[in-house]
Amino acid sequence: MSAVKHFIDESVKKAEIDEFLRNEFERAGYGGVSITKTPLGTHIVVYTMRPGLVIGRGGETIRELARVLEEKFQLPNPQISVAEIEIPELIAYVVASRIASALKRGVHYRRSGYWALNQIMEAGALGAEIIISGKLRTDRARYEKFRAGYLPKSGEPARKYLRKAEVSVQLKPGILGVKVRIMPPEAKFPDQVQIVEEEIVEEEKETETANVTTEEAGEAG
Repeated sequence: MSAVKHFIDESVKKAEIDEFLRNEFERAGYGGVSITKTPLGTHIVVYTMRPGLVIGRGGETIRELARVLEEKFQLPNPQISVAEIEIPELIAYVVASRIASALKRGVHYRRSGYWALNQIMEAGALGAEIIISGKLRTDRARYEKFRAGYLPKSGEPARKYLRKAEVSVQLKPGILGVKVRIMPPEAKFPDQVQIVEEEIVEEEKETETANVTTEEAGEAG
């Protein structure tokens, strides 16, 4: 198997696992999954707002999940951990699901978009973009974009830090798509300027000390 085909197959498998977990733990506030190959098997971290629903009573649910992932997706010796989402507004899939739920309840798409965008930025995100597409006002499909902050779409920072999610919702006029992109507060950029205040304070103290010494020497003379 070529390297390109291997990476494609791995990406497809991860997308299938992500979709399976999304449908399985929607009520638990599913927010994504991290899959890492280790010498002992496969380490899987499931991010959710309600870890108890994923773990189950006495760990029964998580053991069943490990069995399904091993048999259905051929993951060798899956070791599953559950991580609680501390700030849901910084998880792209959680935000997209909230927007889709609001649209399903009949909330206007602009109100839903601006509300979600404000929630993301107030949570400390460096930037965010929300795109709602479909038959929003007429029979002709269009899209509406909501954007704030700094959000690069290419380069190393975008590849390493950018969080993305896409969710669709079935409404009476048709299917609407919701795309969410979030740049988290911990993202670092190569052109980012850092101001070190401690050095400035130390330089000021050294200057004050030198001035005092000079004044004392003048008085002694």
